[in-house]
Amino acid sequence: MKIIIREAKIIDPKSPFHQKTADILIVDGFIKQIGTSLSNEENAQEIKLENLHVSQGWFDSSVSLGEPGFEERETISNGLEVAAKSGFTAIALQPNSYPVIDNQSQINFVVNKANGFATSLFPIGALTKGSEGKDMAELFDMKNAGAVAFGDYNKSQDNANMLKIALQYVQDFDGLVIAFPQDEKIKGNGVVNEGIVSTRLGLKGIPTLAEELQIARNLFILEYTGGKLHIPTISTAKSVQLIKEAKAKGLQVSCSVAVHHLVLTDEILEGFDTRYKVSPPLRIETDRKALIEGVLDGTIDMITSDHNPMDIEHKKMEFDMAKNGTIGLESAFGALMTVLPLETIIEKLTVGKATFGIESNSITEGAKASMSLFNPEGNSTFTKSSILSRSKNSAFLGMEMKGKVYGIVNQGKLIVAQ
Repeated sequence: MKIIIREAKIIDPKSPFHQKTADILIVDGFIKQIGTSLSNEENAQEIKLENLHVSQGWFDSSVSLGEPGFEERETISNGLEVAAKSGFTAIALQPNSYPVIDNQSQINFVVNKANGFATSLFPIGALTKGSEGKDMAELFDMKNAGAVAFGDYNKSQDNANMLKIALQYVQDFDGLVIAFPQDEKIKGNGVVNEGIVSTRLGLKGIPTLAEELQIARNLFILEYTGGKLHIPTISTAKSVQLIKEAKAKGLQVSCSVAVHHLVLTDEILEGFDTRYKVSPPLRIETDRKALIEGVLDGTIDMITSDHNPMDIEHKKMEFDMAKNGTIGLESAFGALMTVLPLETIIEKLTVGKATFGIESNSITEGAKASMSLFNPEGNSTFTKSSILSRSKNSAFLGMEMKGKVYGIVNQGKLIVAQ
């Protein structure tokens, strides 16, 4: 593969070409030359796009696809195509398929399914067998097969001793434990954030305490055991504060926030639209602002789309009965551009690779070509035609977006959305 990307503004603080506009020659998956007005002696395919910007390839730390078992929601092949056209060169795949990805053969299955695609897939192995919270899964075997972390997607670890043992065990092979922050007993039958909106709508509420108490407990355990803990998709102001204090103590804790928690609040639930039913639930404006602040001050390490496709049968039903989840890959960049500065977005979509032990490639001569291509300017409305996923359960339908994703260069392949 030979490509010349013409007149691209490079956004990469680790590159000597940061903030410069240049041509980039890529040969056989590596950056051969960066400069102005490069001659095309190699008869390379030329890419020239309006207001083209490039950055290190984006990474999404929480993507659900369905396969195996829930292919009607999404397949691995289509999911990876969606990720590529949404600007992501790498995704961490959640284990919430059927069967749950809780052993070496399941890891091998999804890794083999993802071979040959432009977007790299890194599986997260379930922390417990069947994600049932009872017996620890085969963590070391899964690590050897390619698992980058261990966690039970959107299921809190009620058994504190299980989390303690897991954090101690994975230290032998530098493993990463993911602990979803929600106390199930306090959550109870809640379906939305507990507050004015839940009261007005007559929907059972989930207090912020359900998240904060679990985070406090998990951080106490981490302080006792050592090891590395990742807390995904935090949603409250107090959660940000708790993690900030833990980092100040020197604990190895990282966290993420979902795009929808940075952009939306529970006020949008007025129409009982189940597209907005997510876990953790959408919170209030003061929480949203605190999350934005946490992103800007570095407390929140990474941003995820928390892409979770759901078939229509599980979404088009009463709010109480509908499943949680929204798709998010296609809308991630455009939605983030409405609330955050460009360089912050790029940082939070790339820096997570280090936490998950994934190779990072700067935009420099001789480096592996792993880049996201985009235009940060221009406005558009996110419509059904913008959705590339099999499932259409997007919380961002009808929303104004800023910027446009063109695609990626990765794994020796160029993917540009039409």
